[in-house]
Amino acid sequence: MQMFDLSGRVAIVTGGNGGIGLGIARGLAGAGAAIAIVGRNAAKNEAAAAELGRIGPLVVAITADIRSPEGCRTLVEEVDRRLGGIDILVNNAGISFRKAPQDYTLEEWQAVIDTNMTAAFLLSQACYPHFKARGGGKIINIGSIVSVFGSPFAVAYGASKGGIQQMTKALCCAWAKDNIQANAILPGWIDTELSQGARREFPGLEERVLGRTPAGRWGDPADFEGIAVYLASRASDFVNGATITVDGGYSSQG
Repeated sequence: MQMFDLSGRVAIVTGGNGGIGLGIARGLAGAGAAIAIVGRNAAKNEAAAAELGRIGPLVVAITADIRSPEGCRTLVEEVDRRLGGIDILVNNAGISFRKAPQDYTLEEWQAVIDTNMTAAFLLSQACYPHFKARGGGKIINIGSIVSVFGSPFAVAYGASKGGIQQMTKALCCAWAKDNIQANAILPGWIDTELSQGARREFPGLEERVLGRTPAGRWGDPADFEGIAVYLASRASDFVNGATITVDGGYSSQG
């Protein structure tokens, strides 16, 4: 349908070189958007861009550290120069340390907060004037159901993702007048490198997740293609400040 067409739009996808981020990038590229894949691993960025280049009209790979205002401004300027503007920002980059709270160091806590939440804020800030210049924009923040359910081994991750939800609401309230929509996706248990590591580390996790998920399976990065296109397109122009759970029904179980 025409309202889902992203032809002529430019999207930044942080952490877009694998997992959920790559799934989102596939969806956006398939709908016609030009894509900037952003990550700290240059080889993975290039591999993802090569794959997406067979789907979409234009894809570039950019190696960047987005944990500082200067890094974010430099990234946004490069995307604007290479792709001719910015219409969509997907804040997906994230890390986690699986440790009990008492074992966290301040450096580990700060690394998670800086990567998962502060970088998303700084990049949103950096994109704001470009959105205004284009007459509007779309921000898609990737949270987690861990922000809803406490996890004894993900204190910093859960805190950062809870912050993402509140930041999304604040950006909605502040920037709606500029025709900028900010929404959040909360993934459940998705089959990625991160969750595969958790399954190796915590015996029985596989069975617990499957037992609680009505869909009877782990999620796949491809499950995020459609929701990303919807939130990036004109179809969601009156959807703002929303949190959409993509978890196969996991959070619906009592």
